[in-house]
Amino acid sequence: MKILCVSDTVMPQLESAVNLRRHYQDIELVVSCGDLPAVYLEFITSVLNVPLFYVRGNHDDGYKDTPPGGEDLHGRLIEYNGLSFYGLEGCIRYNDSPIQYTEGEMLRMVMAAGLRLRMRRMRMGHGVDIWVTHSPPRGIHDAQDFSHRGFAAMLRFLEWYRPRYMLHGHVHTYDRRTVTKTQHLDTCIININPVTVIEVE
Repeated sequence: MKILCVSDTVMPQLESAVNLRRHYQDIELVVSCGDLPAVYLEFITSVLNVPLFYVRGNHDDGYKDTPPGGEDLHGRLIEYNGLSFYGLEGCIRYNDSPIQYTEGEMLRMVMAAGLRLRMRRMRMGHGVDIWVTHSPPRGIHDAQDFSHRGFAAMLRFLEWYRPRYMLHGHVHTYDRRTVTKTQHLDTCIININPVTVIEVE
């Protein structure tokens, strides 16, 4: 499956219907890792005529009233075209935004996923094919400032459930030297910010 992944930054080339049809006509799914306007996501998916899966970023509190048309993956396991998806929203708590969590809160969400993912890992080797988050894990693609620090609890998710892929945003990649792809245990972790196309068998 060919997936268009977006997060954090509105890209002018993705606001052009002509450009979308020319360069992304073979996309089968759009995945958002958060912090994007709902209308932007709806435009992309309507032009490409494909489904949208997303998690909320820490700036997506507007989704409560006007969510994008698509499937919110947060705390949900969804199967699509032979692939499984699971999502966890938000980032480390650094102010009063409702889409930020403490380490303890994130750990509880990671543990709650075990009801669905542990048996799948025992049967298939991976608890889920694609884990979609806004934040990176602690020490992998995160940044020095506290607001962009990753969750240590997410390292437990990687250890316990062994997803094939982890897709995240939150940390900008303006510097071309920024590492955006890392193998950790059985998981290929990709910072997809602001736009990345991946192909998954």
